[in-house]
Amino acid sequence: MNQAKSIDEIAASLQGYDPQALSAQDVLKFLSELVAGVSETEEVDIFQALGRIVAKDVISPIDVPPHDNSAMDGFAFNGQQLSSHAALTLKLVGTALAGKAWQGKIGPGECVKIMTGAIMPNGLDTVIPQELCQSISTESIQLDGALLKTGDNRRHRGEDIAKGKPALLQGACITPAAAGLLASLGLPTVTVYRRLRVAYFSTGDEILSLGEAPREGAVYDSNRYTVHGLLTDLGCQMIDMGVVKDNPELLEQAFIQASAQADAIITSGGVSVGEADFTKAMMKKLGDVAFWKIAMRPGRPMAVGRINHGKQSAILFGLPGNPVAVMVTFLAFVKPALLQMMGCTALPQPLARARTREVLRKKPGRTEYQRGIVTRNKEGELEVITTGNQGSGVLSSMVQANALIVLQHTQSTAQIGDWVDVLML
Repeated sequence: MNQAKSIDEIAASLQGYDPQALSAQDVLKFLSELVAGVSETEEVDIFQALGRIVAKDVISPIDVPPHDNSAMDGFAFNGQQLSSHAALTLKLVGTALAGKAWQGKIGPGECVKIMTGAIMPNGLDTVIPQELCQSISTESIQLDGALLKTGDNRRHRGEDIAKGKPALLQGACITPAAAGLLASLGLPTVTVYRRLRVAYFSTGDEILSLGEAPREGAVYDSNRYTVHGLLTDLGCQMIDMGVVKDNPELLEQAFIQASAQADAIITSGGVSVGEADFTKAMMKKLGDVAFWKIAMRPGRPMAVGRINHGKQSAILFGLPGNPVAVMVTFLAFVKPALLQMMGCTALPQPLARARTREVLRKKPGRTEYQRGIVTRNKEGELEVITTGNQGSGVLSSMVQANALIVLQHTQSTAQIGDWVDVLML
């Protein structure tokens, strides 16, 4: 990992930094300064590259397209003959097929039938789609000169990507479209950053692993499975460390083991007020860690920093224990930080705007993330309602939701019909 700033250095750079009342925006600023991107790279086959991050600019070895070609099935001709005041009759002298150049010669008043993607014959620069022709016979076509301009329906050589120019920039994510683009350049492999290694575990004596018998006061661990799914979506290499009981020795061992193997550690539980103080003490002992109370709902408590193991260190994201709070804090803060660590330079997912169909009660001074269901009304506008019970332990509401309603820090109660921000899931 590259060098990054210490907790104190970052805190000193943030105006009005208060770990007991940190705004969501300041959390994002802090984490952007805390984390650094991986530097190790590898070359992978395009079929294995989906979701990976480009480690160096991909320079195109060819022009795309490699020739001027037709964008339509139609008839190619010299557009200088067009007149907006008169019909044009052209003699049909051949057919240009995709995949090979037409070898004939063409003179004034002549045209060739041409297929989509076929190379434009020399001297021809315009294509009329066959459906726009006024008449077509085996010998000629007639067209209205007012329907076209010179150069219409011709793709220029290199108009998509020119030889020697970047096709994909460092930091780009390999999407299905990007994979197709690489293939169109004749490139079977691409250099990407190695996968980010993320260790995660749940903490608490009350947490049951799947397969254990139910007992009074205990709950089955859902957070590890939620985190696993979220990390899978990001394409991380995951290290599942299970459930760690509230035992100082076991917790210390888990943190040391995680920091020795991973770039980042995600825990759930143990960071709220009233929870085991030795968990926080353990984090402090093993690294450089800050404990926050974020002005948000759900998910107020959070621990961030570094856990050290010799010369190695891992970024710590200590999340609250409630299932919905884990998801919200991950989506709002951890995901952008992990993407930065992965080397991704893509812009964050933009917030959409929707009209609320119910009153959303809120006081200024914190950011609220409510689970919502977004639909489109008959006017074409997005509308949103909540999923109902917004308790931080109600995981079923996240299953129903297709968006988070983001009520911003300074915002107050939203009335029916007001526009609100929504983060589509």
